[in-house]
Amino acid sequence: MSESATLVLASSNDGKIKEFNQLLGSLGLEVCPQAEFGVPEVEETGLTFVENALLKAREASRISGLPALADDSGLEADALLGQPGIYSARYAGEPKSDARNNEKLLSALADVPAGQRTGRYWCVLVYLRHAEDPVPLIVQRSWEGEILTQPRGEAGFGYDPLFWLPSLGRSVAELAAEEKNRLSHRGRALAALVAALGETGEG
Repeated sequence: MSESATLVLASSNDGKIKEFNQLLGSLGLEVCPQAEFGVPEVEETGLTFVENALLKAREASRISGLPALADDSGLEADALLGQPGIYSARYAGEPKSDARNNEKLLSALADVPAGQRTGRYWCVLVYLRHAEDPVPLIVQRSWEGEILTQPRGEAGFGYDPLFWLPSLGRSVAELAAEEKNRLSHRGRALAALVAALGETGEG
């Protein structure tokens, strides 16, 4: 890619835009939110994180005419057979609400004892060179932990106040942003994507 290559991110999340630019800037890529190109949010009709990320990336690339990057992520609780999973952001319905999602998760796990509250965050990243790219670059990473019985910490977003990291003795919402980005499912998936882009000569 040229030094001034632009990549459209199938998201309007300011935090993601900043984080992706920090890591992908080393490859000479400028990441712009899809809103700049009039890309609407697509309906996530897939049954997996991969399918939903592909839907978002393909639409962003189709409308912008640029390479596109999308992520789909969520929390998987073992006691709930993988729920909320791909529905993590809208677990408690519309409008989306982190607080209501957390309340619903706590309610669903109310009778589950401490030793059985294991789970993980998942992040899938999809990179498309163009809308019809037959070989999209896909990376996925997980982050193992446990689900608390009550929130802890003020940082982060989503289910972070409920996601406990036994090895650190803290919830994700108690981590500094830099530490979270280094350890998290999204941070490690993005690092893997950067490495993969370098290997394929995209950088």
